[in-house]
Amino acid sequence: MAEQTRISAYDNGPFLVTGPVVIEDAGGNEYPTEKETIALCRCGASTKKPFCDGAHSRVGFRAARRVIQEKG
Repeated sequence: MAEQTRISAYDNGPFLVTGPVVIEDAGGNEYPTEKETIALCRCGASTKKPFCDGAHSRVGFRAARRVIQEKG
């Protein structure tokens, strides 16, 4: 069975992506991802976007609600 990719959100922090993934910018340029787990910025303040540099702690980032349930 192929390895699954998992995306986990840290409370008031980055998205952690574990498993095989290709990251591209809007121009189709790939970002190298050599680690098995990478952290993607959610706060918008990282100087290493799209990767997290810990800026969420310095800027006081607070995430929105964890899950918004759809009414069905």
